[in-house]
Amino acid sequence: QVQLVESGGGLVQAGGSLRLSCAASGRTFSRYTMGWFRQAPGKEREFVATINWSGSNTYYAGSVKGRFTISRDNAKNAVYLQMNSLKPDDTAVYYCAARGDTYYIITTSSSYDYWGQGTQVTVSS
Repeated sequence: QVQLVESGGGLVQAGGSLRLSCAASGRTFSRYTMGWFRQAPGKEREFVATINWSGSNTYYAGSVKGRFTISRDNAKNAVYLQMNSLKPDDTAVYYCAARGDTYYIITTSSSYDYWGQGTQVTVSS
C-alpha cells in the first residue's frame, strides 16, 4: 500500500512558476513509476508527466513539454513537478499517481494503482 500526499499548489500569475511535491509512504518507493495528472473543471483528467523508477526516463504531454519538469528523489520518497511559464490553461487540480512493479513510464491513468488527493493550481491572466 502506498499513500501519496501532494503539496505546493496555489495561485500564480501567468508566466510564473510553481513546484509541486508528492510525498509517498512505503519502503519500496524506488520501485514505482510515478505520474502527474491534472483535471480542470468540466474536463476529464489528463496526463501531464511521468518518470520511471530510476528517473532515467521521463515523458511529457505536448501541452507542457519544455515548460514542466518531473523529477524524483528516491531517498526522500518524493516526486516533483517544476512548472514554469505557467498559463491560465494550466489551471487544474493536479494529482500524483504511482504504479508498482514496472520499469516503464506510463501515460494512461487507468494503469496507476495509487492516487493522491490533489492540489489546486490556479493561474491568473
